[in-house]
Amino acid sequence: MKRKQYILSFATLLVLALALAACGGSKQLSLLTGGTGGTYYPLGGQIADIISDETDLQVTSAASNASADNIADLASGDADIAFTQTDVMANAVEGTNSFEGNPVDNVLAIGSLYPETIQIVTSADSGITSVEDLAGKKVSVGAPGSGTYVNASQILAAHGLDIDADIEAQDLDFEESTGGIQDGNIDAAFITAGAPTGSVEGLGATTDIAIVPIAQDKIDALIAEHPYYAADVIPAGTYTGIDEEVTTVAVIAMLAVSADLSEEDVYDLTKALYENASKITHEKGKMVTKETALDGIGIDLHPGAKKYFEEEGLLSE
Repeated sequence: MKRKQYILSFATLLVLALALAACGGSKQLSLLTGGTGGTYYPLGGQIADIISDETDLQVTSAASNASADNIADLASGDADIAFTQTDVMANAVEGTNSFEGNPVDNVLAIGSLYPETIQIVTSADSGITSVEDLAGKKVSVGAPGSGTYVNASQILAAHGLDIDADIEAQDLDFEESTGGIQDGNIDAAFITAGAPTGSVEGLGATTDIAIVPIAQDKIDALIAEHPYYAADVIPAGTYTGIDEEVTTVAVIAMLAVSADLSEEDVYDLTKALYENASKITHEKGKMVTKETALDGIGIDLHPGAKKYFEEEGLLSE
């Protein structure tokens, strides 16, 4: 009798183990986003859910320091998929700026997502009305390892300012930046993110804010030197108190992936994302389309992503 009970118990455990294995059999992938006050974080959560729902892959999103750090984590094998900026990705492949002397050769592209606007935020009573006015001021230039830092450095340089010598640079993330402006601890902040940006909206709800414009001649010079920038406009009404449009520049947000992922998995997740982008409820979701997915991509596509875009007639085979 005891032997029969043992056999029955063992059989029950075996069935349960097989059932659990079947439930947990999906491949687990990590998706790095950005700071919780930016656009990457909420958008990344929705993208992870779409891929998990539409494929056999289970994708978990996580906050991070964004672009440059994300690429480093992909290169080291500490992440599978990540948000980054097209300009930072180009720097990584070329071994320039944050990747000076350390080019990355094992990170590939999935596709573009949406334009990321460079927003220079300050309080309305700061007296800062131009980029040149940032000289001598305490200015947040983004979290260490972020693309925002690179953007800040290049934009300041276009105006004759050095990020190390001519401002009091503060390495803060978006939430820390807007909190610092609200508390009066800093004078302004560079924020590279899809507009409207949550942390800036939050600041605008408690503080009268201004967005510093970039003059057209400086925009032209910046694009001439760094072609991955594009002219952009922050429309009037984007934030409380912003009653006129603000001229600025933008880079493009993209998804990058470890070259170690299989062609099948990357094909599946690329197809899932671009075929189901209409399910994204975030404001930037309507800009995520397969027709614009190759905009600004200056590095090689992963073979899985390439296969999808070739099938869609967006790439020549």
